[in-house]
Amino acid sequence: MNITVIGVGKIKEKYLKLGIDEFSKRLSKYCKLDIVELDDEKASEKLSEKEMIMVKDKEGKRILSKIKDNSYVIALAIDGKNLSSEELADKISDLAVRGNSSITFVIGGSLGLSDEVMKRADYKLSFSKMTFPHQLMRLILLEQVYRAFRINNNEPYHK
Repeated sequence: MNITVIGVGKIKEKYLKLGIDEFSKRLSKYCKLDIVELDDEKASEKLSEKEMIMVKDKEGKRILSKIKDNSYVIALAIDGKNLSSEELADKISDLAVRGNSSITFVIGGSLGLSDEVMKRADYKLSFSKMTFPHQLMRLILLEQVYRAFRINNNEPYHK
């Protein structure tokens, strides 16, 4: 299986890089992982609604240019479906059984994802109603994908 994670924004924090590297290494046993890091748009704290849409649209164009046509796209969104770890494992397994060998997870920037990216998404996944920093979500996502593969292979992993 091919897993791509497209994330807006650079990871600067060493502790996040170390965690991402660790789960990337662990995942190499189960899938071909590709992490695509895209530049975020510089945005001040006081943007109008129109300016926020413009920022998301610019980031969205970059995201869409990196999504392969044959990939099943899962957008991380607060208003997406909440799944347990077991349900995410089932979702990944079901996609594989149905012939989807390429899954792309998309993590937006600080303002979220553009409407165009959301339209391209095949599925919207929420980790919580809470807001998390997009850099931290990359690490959390990789851990949950790793957990899903462990579950699907009936391998032990802490609960």
